[in-house]
Amino acid sequence: MSTNVNAEAEVEETNKNSIRDLTIEYENLPHMGFIETLRIIARSWSFVRFFKWRFFIKWSLTLLSLMFPVLVLPWTLQIMIDHVVLGNPIDGSSGYLGFPAYMHPILDLMQDMSAIEILIWLTASSFLLVIFFGAYSNEQRDTSEADMQQGNDTATQQDNWTHGGFSFSGGITGYYEYKMNSRLTQSVNHLIRAKLFNRIQSLPITTLEDQRIGDAIYRVMYDTPSINQMFYEIINRPTLSTILFIVAMATMISAFPHVPEVIWCAAAIFPIYILITGPFSSAMRKVQEKSRLSGSVTTSTIEEGMDNILAVQSLGGDDKERERFGADSKESFKRFRFTVFVEILLANAQGLAGVLILTIAFWVVVSKVIDGDLTPGNYGSLMFYFGWMAGPAISFATLWIHLQRFAPGMRRVFALMDLPVEEDLGHLRIDTINEDIEIKGAGLVYPDGRRALNDVSFEAKIGQIVAFVGPTGSGKTSLAYLLPRYHMATEGEVFIDGVDVRDIKIESLRSQITYVFQETQLFSLSIFDNICFGKPEASQAEVERVSKIAGIHDFIISLPEGYETKLGSSAVSKLSVGQKQRIAIARGLLRESKILILDEPTSALDPETEQYLVSALKEASKDRLVIIIAHRLSTIANADKIIFLEDGVILEQGSPGELMRNEDSHYRNYVRLQTDLSED
Repeated sequence: MSTNVNAEAEVEETNKNSIRDLTIEYENLPHMGFIETLRIIARSWSFVRFFKWRFFIKWSLTLLSLMFPVLVLPWTLQIMIDHVVLGNPIDGSSGYLGFPAYMHPILDLMQDMSAIEILIWLTASSFLLVIFFGAYSNEQRDTSEADMQQGNDTATQQDNWTHGGFSFSGGITGYYEYKMNSRLTQSVNHLIRAKLFNRIQSLPITTLEDQRIGDAIYRVMYDTPSINQMFYEIINRPTLSTILFIVAMATMISAFPHVPEVIWCAAAIFPIYILITGPFSSAMRKVQEKSRLSGSVTTSTIEEGMDNILAVQSLGGDDKERERFGADSKESFKRFRFTVFVEILLANAQGLAGVLILTIAFWVVVSKVIDGDLTPGNYGSLMFYFGWMAGPAISFATLWIHLQRFAPGMRRVFALMDLPVEEDLGHLRIDTINEDIEIKGAGLVYPDGRRALNDVSFEAKIGQIVAFVGPTGSGKTSLAYLLPRYHMATEGEVFIDGVDVRDIKIESLRSQITYVFQETQLFSLSIFDNICFGKPEASQAEVERVSKIAGIHDFIISLPEGYETKLGSSAVSKLSVGQKQRIAIARGLLRESKILILDEPTSALDPETEQYLVSALKEASKDRLVIIIAHRLSTIANADKIIFLEDGVILEQGSPGELMRNEDSHYRNYVRLQTDLSED
């Protein structure tokens, strides 16, 4: 009983610490300032250069969709009320007061029509307008969209932001605008995702090792769609809102020059909304920053938990892992609630502004109708205008606030894109490696200050098998990483055929070096495609040859689909560690590069397969240099040279026989220790 209580207390304390760590991270997160936000906006907008003509067409169609209700709908409503319902004749003697100038020619045509004729004319015109612009409901607008169902959280809204399209009109115009919008949105998002993915692939290994996979996935999947919102809003909102408001004001001035009170009420809409909504921008930016960070932490927790599921289950850590995820998810939900709270406050402020404006407009217009300065039809068109003009005013006033929702997402995208890529200082290309590699006085210090290698020197020739041997943490892998320049030596020099690796282009250098990592990585492809991943043009015979060398051919042909077996998640789970390792070894052998580096290649192999592989490597080393990082004596016993390391220093090097004959040899003591342990 006490054990369970202690375990529960430990889990509770772990959750508290997790939340405390997240809180500290949030509090220390530097907030975006005004200048940085402007830079991110400008950088996001710079992507329009790739789609300028499509963007211009989309902008023009949007303007057309928004102009239609401004220029047409209120006046058809006014004609319907005054001259059809009330039956008042259309009289041009007063100069058509209450109508803008562009309507006067139409009114001239309708001047002698009866109420029924006017109704028929309006019906026919409306039918054509519905075909081209859609039908307008009581909400005074018609739209075209095909959004999927979504929640209120940021993550589930991404598909609509990534693939969605929208138009403020229906009919033929709305269809083409929606189609253009949808294609443009997908193209923009694909471009930014592709650029971010390519940048991640070009990062140095030290950076990739420090980058949490879940966070990178969150940025690629959930932060990149922010580009679409910023892409449109930076230009669309200010330009369209301003144009529409100016056109609406000009129309009202043309129609109601005799009622200046109405015009002043309309002009007040813009500044009222700006004053009320402006103070929310900073709060919106801060809550969005923290919400996205907490979302990426939760995604990372999910990825880590799934990646280490076997360790979690074997150690009985299910409850602890569940509690850890629960704490991160709870924190993410809390941070998202803050964003919703700010948006609710903003919506209520906008609603208050709308009620205030409509109340004043209603009082002014009704008073003028009662006094006889305006007609009942004027009331209908003016209230339409006041209700409709609130849209452009809100859009313009909330532009800066709206951008705060998406600027933090693009900040995270650009932060990852701006990480320094793997530096390629080389300018030389090598067709093949003919002689040897030589390392002179090389040292390696990691970015965090840890020293991995110190004054390392050795030489290895094509045609040899060289083994890096030493206790765990001695620097074997770090030394091997210097050859393909996964790490750059901080001191000393690394030569290949007498050429400093710094002077060789990375692509050319790595085309001559194949590295089979200790942690086996397989792709969700067929076994055949996995093996020939580094040599896509390989034939079936070549793939089978290296599979036989790696000792995996018999297993592959025993599968129902043989080499065409797909290594999806379910298939990979059925492969043993040794089978995966042998597929990876076959992939490395097929590439036929001049330097083959195998990191613990036999750790998961049975003795028979191991000996078969060692013999095959001996044969393969006739025309290449084979470097093996291993602990098992049976793997390294046939090496031509042993490089023994400890604490980042080469203590000795030579053939196995030479080192064993030296009674004070570190390698001999290492062998004796392993032999004693095996006998025990």
